[in-house]
Amino acid sequence: MSNNPFLKSDEPTRRRFMATAAGTFLGVHLGPVAGPMVAAAAPLKVPEGKAKHVIYLFMAGGMSHLDTFDPKPKKKEVMGKTTAIASNVDDVMVGHYLPETAKVMDKVCVINSMNSTQGAHEQGSYIMHTSYGLRGTIKHPSLGSWVTKLGGRIHPELPGFVAIDSSPELTGGGFFGAKYAAAPIGSPDEGLKDSHRGTEVSEEDFKRRLSLADKLNRQFHGRYPNADVKAYEELYREAVALMNSEDLKAFDIRKESGATRRMYGDGRFAQGCLLARRLVEHGVRFVEVQLGGWDTHYDNFTGVEGRCKQFDRAYAALLTDLEKCGKLKDTLVVVATEFGRTPEIKEEHNGGRDHHPSAFSCLLAGGGVKGGVKHGLTDSSGRKVKSGAVTVQDFNATIAYGLGLPYDKVLMSPTRRPFSIADEGKPVKELFG
Repeated sequence: MSNNPFLKSDEPTRRRFMATAAGTFLGVHLGPVAGPMVAAAAPLKVPEGKAKHVIYLFMAGGMSHLDTFDPKPKKKEVMGKTTAIASNVDDVMVGHYLPETAKVMDKVCVINSMNSTQGAHEQGSYIMHTSYGLRGTIKHPSLGSWVTKLGGRIHPELPGFVAIDSSPELTGGGFFGAKYAAAPIGSPDEGLKDSHRGTEVSEEDFKRRLSLADKLNRQFHGRYPNADVKAYEELYREAVALMNSEDLKAFDIRKESGATRRMYGDGRFAQGCLLARRLVEHGVRFVEVQLGGWDTHYDNFTGVEGRCKQFDRAYAALLTDLEKCGKLKDTLVVVATEFGRTPEIKEEHNGGRDHHPSAFSCLLAGGGVKGGVKHGLTDSSGRKVKSGAVTVQDFNATIAYGLGLPYDKVLMSPTRRPFSIADEGKPVKELFG
């Protein structure tokens, strides 16, 4: 066993070393691209699926199903201030906070029979993203990491997985390693930060530093035969390729017309949806965009109205825009959340609703999914699933199935434990046309 301290370093330590070396010797900062830009595994041979991309819209905090996609118009004591409105599909109604979404429900499959075993935010978000319960002994790969691992990257110079305004705790590579983590985007207006050569470093000096780094790498690899160290050289090659790529413009929403940006609406989530559309057009496989603030224990109806103002216009615009540019047919647009909210309205909390994992709603659109349909049914108050139950694992298996990925493919963790993208979940195949 080697006594080399570098080989004993944990993964974050090695990543910090690489990022620091990049900044010091090359004059470029690789933080946002260091994860996914390391060499990706070759794609596995998988069954043909209609979808090639995923845009995963995560409603953090627990979106109320009763006030959005599973309204109960005959139950005033359950609905409170929310009324149900008709959509452009017979028998599909939505909360009145979603007038623009109502106009595109012919493109959407509503799953009203979701249920989870987790009723706390951290645990609920984690299982939704990974298919597994939160454990202190292991970090599971996120759904986007699995999709990139099983399907590979589409564009050789762009990240396979990008997360916009999302938590790195939910979009990490887990035991797959940092190379399968999402490239993080904060504000959509700023794009992929630190992806350009530092202004203080000339092109000639940059090339000289690269040449010197190559020489040092060859010596370093000989002395320290570690997988992460070997990935260091590949990181440089792919980061430099990205810096010089014409497709780096995919991250720049300023290239969109004013009319298009206005169609999506203002705010980070709206512009994040626009950026997601640009990224899938350029070959990014999985893009997550998060909209927080759905934790409506207090004043639920004001909170839902505010969140829906952010979601409604942007979601409708995203589906319309994807269809217009011909990408909706091969892009699976997912709306997910960690759980729903209780039928009981807490008057002592100014009309609040508490966590409710027993029944909630998620959406699928595009990518071969049947539009204008509902799957599953809850009881008259939205408290329990009455038919067509879909677990979190089933939901993730359905996403994998839509992409043509082997949802039951078992991969081993470094400790030789078996895992799959959806644990033991089974896809709801009838959702696809």
